[in-house]
Amino acid sequence: MDDLLRLDERLNGDQRLIRDTVKSFVADRVLPHVGDWFEEGTFPARELAPQLGALGLLGMHLEGFGCAGTDATSYGVACRELEAGDSGLRSFVSVQGSLAMFPIWRYGSDEQKQQWLPPMAAGEAIGCFGLTEPDHGSDPANMRTYAKRDGSDWVLNGSKMWITNGSIADVAVVWAQTDDGIRGFVVPTDTPGFTAPEIHKKMSLRASITSSLYFDDVRLPESAALPGVRGLKGPLSCLSEARFGILWGVVGAARACLEAAVEYAQTRVQFGKPIGAFQLTQEKLAWMYVGAAQAGLTALHLGALKDAGELEPRQVSFGKLANVRAALDIARQARSILGGNGITLEYPVIRHMNNLESVLTYEGTQEIHTLVLGEALTGLAAYR
Repeated sequence: MDDLLRLDERLNGDQRLIRDTVKSFVADRVLPHVGDWFEEGTFPARELAPQLGALGLLGMHLEGFGCAGTDATSYGVACRELEAGDSGLRSFVSVQGSLAMFPIWRYGSDEQKQQWLPPMAAGEAIGCFGLTEPDHGSDPANMRTYAKRDGSDWVLNGSKMWITNGSIADVAVVWAQTDDGIRGFVVPTDTPGFTAPEIHKKMSLRASITSSLYFDDVRLPESAALPGVRGLKGPLSCLSEARFGILWGVVGAARACLEAAVEYAQTRVQFGKPIGAFQLTQEKLAWMYVGAAQAGLTALHLGALKDAGELEPRQVSFGKLANVRAALDIARQARSILGGNGITLEYPVIRHMNNLESVLTYEGTQEIHTLVLGEALTGLAAYR
């Protein structure tokens, strides 16, 4: 399918190389199998993680400790190509790099960085991020997970929910209330009292491992606490990093749905001609392309702002809100063009459409991002 606006011509040589490398990996290692993974509710994380690490995709936008140290736009392009395969694949990379590695890299001690970042960058260790709770999703300030001091140790109690990679993780970055405010803790998952049962019966992000985390008197040394941050600034800065990957990633999901719809419209014959020759179908495809191209432009612009050190969280909210909505609309239109075939896993559309229902919600619901923009416009907070 033609890139009518020639958006990728704005990428530099390194960014195009990353695009092509990740696209080839997805075509060879993911697309032939992801329909089965989705249907079976499995994801071969332990098999794929070292391969993703060898490509430099884990923590790729971080410097040192075995990380690739790419620019932000390169990270975005990689997320786009990963999510063109499946949102679960991009989620795995986003959680590993932006939610688990980033807080250790930004706020961790030298010991924490040396212990965890090199094996995580290589895909030899898997991380997860514990913020969302069963009763506190959009309102993390009121989380109930609590860490109390006991001598020189911390004792952690509570629970987290909807945690990607939770049941396979080697380390969890967990945020908890303390007597001194919200703190982050680097928790090895083999610590006594830590359990992470997998969540089943999902109809979205099925090719992804989602778990609950439970902490029952989990005893941690002082060295487990992240020394470089206190308060909500810590977890929110991690979410901003991950949301940047999302606003790029969903452009890939949208493109995959649009490409499937265009190819189907060119080959599916009804009433003696391809359905793509009918005006109603062409109108759908035209608006789908407009939405996908606008999302791509937004991603490119925000990537340039991030590379210049000028990206603000409210701009990330704009990108996450606008691009996920656009991608979901495109997926739904593609499903309609494919008719009955649109609900089968022989085509990628229903898989992307179901996945995007989760992407719309996680790492900030559309309602929360709407209120972020509302506050930016009016100066008035409307969260309560």
